[in-house]
Amino acid sequence: MSAVPESPPRSWAEIDLAALRHNLKAIRNLGNQQVMAVVKASAYGHGLEAIAKTLDHEDLTFFGVANVGEARRLAEAGVQTPIYLLGGTFPAEREEVVACQWLPCLNTMEEAEHFDHLARARGSVVEAHITVDTGMGRGGFLPADTLPALLAIRALPGLKVTGIGSHLPSADEDTAFTMKQFKSFDTLIESLPERGELTHIHLANSAGLLGYKSRTTTLVRPGLMLYGVPPVANAEISLRPVMNLKSRIAVIRNLPPGHGISYGRTFITTRPTKVGTIGIGYGDGYPRVAPEKNAEVFVRGRRVPLLGRITMDQVMADLTDLPECSPGDEVELFGSNIPVVEVAHKAGTIPWAIFTGITPRVERVYSG
Repeated sequence: MSAVPESPPRSWAEIDLAALRHNLKAIRNLGNQQVMAVVKASAYGHGLEAIAKTLDHEDLTFFGVANVGEARRLAEAGVQTPIYLLGGTFPAEREEVVACQWLPCLNTMEEAEHFDHLARARGSVVEAHITVDTGMGRGGFLPADTLPALLAIRALPGLKVTGIGSHLPSADEDTAFTMKQFKSFDTLIESLPERGELTHIHLANSAGLLGYKSRTTTLVRPGLMLYGVPPVANAEISLRPVMNLKSRIAVIRNLPPGHGISYGRTFITTRPTKVGTIGIGYGDGYPRVAPEKNAEVFVRGRRVPLLGRITMDQVMADLTDLPECSPGDEVELFGSNIPVVEVAHKAGTIPWAIFTGITPRVERVYSG
């Protein structure tokens, strides 16, 4: 019996690893600081292990992850770059953190004292950073409480504080507040005793890297820019998109005027229309863009409009002006020709949500 041939993917995300390295270089050109590559949420949907293995050779200071599950996956993948936990940990997770020597950020004295207890029970010392809440409201010590906390934590024999960081809630939206935040963070750092023990001082995310300067920071935490998307409009940085989301035309049909397309019949043809049905939908993570937002896709070198509502597994496009199209043709949903920022805007969301929403049934295909 002959082998069953394997069909090509119905929809796929092309991940350009050369573009990833290009973006990291562009980020480094913004200033002489250490880099923590933020690879949480499966590297923003690009594939945690593949992205981390590529960046593991790029002399990074840390990989930033959201939780111990992601840290464990990186460890199991064999990466050598130290792993940093960007958020608070559950009590039941902390023994694994200590055993694996991942770096936690400390948000409360309860966390610090528990880590100290677990480390001393193992006869080890946990390296950790202190988080300061300068406006995010999500975790960390308030600025007025930071010095007492630092002194108390330094007195715990099972902990070694090697860094301190905070987070910017609105660097892409509120310049005045962000400048004030940088100033207050720098002032706080400059007031701390034995500051030389704090090897890693960090505040800037991707948006914080553009247009802001710190007197004290030594480390930056790029996320979105690594994947080729500037976090603010008109950013003066050369980035290349890492992900191109693609599918194929499955069916092409000619419909008469007055024919409805998709659920709710929100689009009715007004002319003889050549309609292509494309094998991707919101079940793959392509957002359910409202029909009136005029979303487009890229086919045979041209943009064409989508028609009607996005469905779970398929979308329809107007191919009337592309008579050469045929079933099997590739379609770009976003990437080099349709910016993900444009898709996000038309869907009423943000690029982060688009990337992380691409579901597992979309195969990731790596190159570069």
